[in-house]
Amino acid sequence: MKEKIKKTKYALVTGGSRGIGSAICQQLAKDLNYKLLINYKGNKEAAENTLQKVIEAGGQGELLQFDVANAEQVNTVLDNWHELNKNSIIEVVVNNAGITKDNLFMWMKNEDWKSVIDTSLNGFFNVTNKLIKNLLVNRYGRIINMVSVSGLKGTPGQTNYSAAKGAVIAATKALAQEVAKRKITVNAVAPGFIVSDMTNGLDEKELKKMIPINRFGKAEEVAHLVSFLASEKSSYITGEVININGGIYS
Repeated sequence: MKEKIKKTKYALVTGGSRGIGSAICQQLAKDLNYKLLINYKGNKEAAENTLQKVIEAGGQGELLQFDVANAEQVNTVLDNWHELNKNSIIEVVVNNAGITKDNLFMWMKNEDWKSVIDTSLNGFFNVTNKLIKNLLVNRYGRIINMVSVSGLKGTPGQTNYSAAKGAVIAATKALAQEVAKRKITVNAVAPGFIVSDMTNGLDEKELKKMIPINRFGKAEEVAHLVSFLASEKSSYITGEVININGGIYS
């Protein structure tokens, strides 16, 4: 009888080079027995810095450069990776890559609408659709979509971002029902105001008055939640949107 080859298990984090994505990579390295695939679009230095922190945390990983919004690029890079890693499986997918192009809707440019939708919504499709077949064959997986309080309650000046994240929330709930019988869970994590590059330009002193906990969150706090959802401990949770926002609710 042919001995079954044990596959090396990986977790892919898109937009994993900075901010919340970097914190997620580091936490997964600490908590779970996965090798990390740290996706980045252009900032290789930041990605390498995250990889170094993953290694310092006792984990292993490698960098994967592609733009989640570019379907052809996603397919090519992941096909090449699979060709070089035939005895490996990407078991955890964290769709974290996202951008903001804020403006009032009446002044919003077509390209600002399109680029945000392309990255946050189409990026989710491009990456997850590419990997879903392998997860179904594997009969196990974790898909975690990083959304936002903006996708739940809407944020003025972020109609594009709110639309993209709201759509990913709906997709999360639908996909969860399609794949649950194969022991694949699909959940969304909705951060509120988290200290990161995305919130650097915001007036923290004023905005924290809206937050019952009276502070911005930390990327590490979000990462702990994602790590739990990526683990076997979360096996009965699927199709959920979990808020991590200090008490701001829609």
